[in-house]
Amino acid sequence: MNNYVYEVGDNLYINLTNKCSNSCFFCIRNGHDGMNGKNLWLDKEPTAQDIIDSLPQNLDKYREVVFCGFGEPTYKIDVMSQVGRYVKSKGKKTRVNTNGQANLVFGEDVTDKLVGAIDKVNVSLNASNAEEYQRICHSVFGEKAFDAMLDFAEECRDKGIDVIMSVVDIIGDKEVAACRELCEKRGLNLRVRKFE
Repeated sequence: MNNYVYEVGDNLYINLTNKCSNSCFFCIRNGHDGMNGKNLWLDKEPTAQDIIDSLPQNLDKYREVVFCGFGEPTYKIDVMSQVGRYVKSKGKKTRVNTNGQANLVFGEDVTDKLVGAIDKVNVSLNASNAEEYQRICHSVFGEKAFDAMLDFAEECRDKGIDVIMSVVDIIGDKEVAACRELCEKRGLNLRVRKFE
């Protein structure tokens, strides 16, 4: 059975794909099939209608609807955009957790597809420079993924989407400080997450 929709805390999460352009050393997919007792490996990627049909009738109890599963959700940006607009029509806030490489995946700027569908974009920064990012994240796009990610974040911000860059504290205090400085220079907000 494909788990397209699952709960974590007071948020509802949407699992669109298992594809990812990164293979981060700290990813939950390393040694796990899912979380909260839900297997998140998909046999079939969902259509927008599959997701909409899987949503609870009443979304009132959820703070946000979050596109984040066992892959990079922007690989399914058209489905995400359709579902995001549907969820927003029901009065809910939307967020996507992303590696910020969507423009590389599609070979063009796709951030317009998020406008009106996604309220907040949480980009996993993970490092303060391209070399370190590649060492940690192993992007299929190599070191160019780093600058593309930062450009994607700025493009989203400039289109009125709330953007948060995030790092996991496992990278160390010095690297966290360097990430903070990088974000300040680019006018981006940083959140430091605890490694669990």
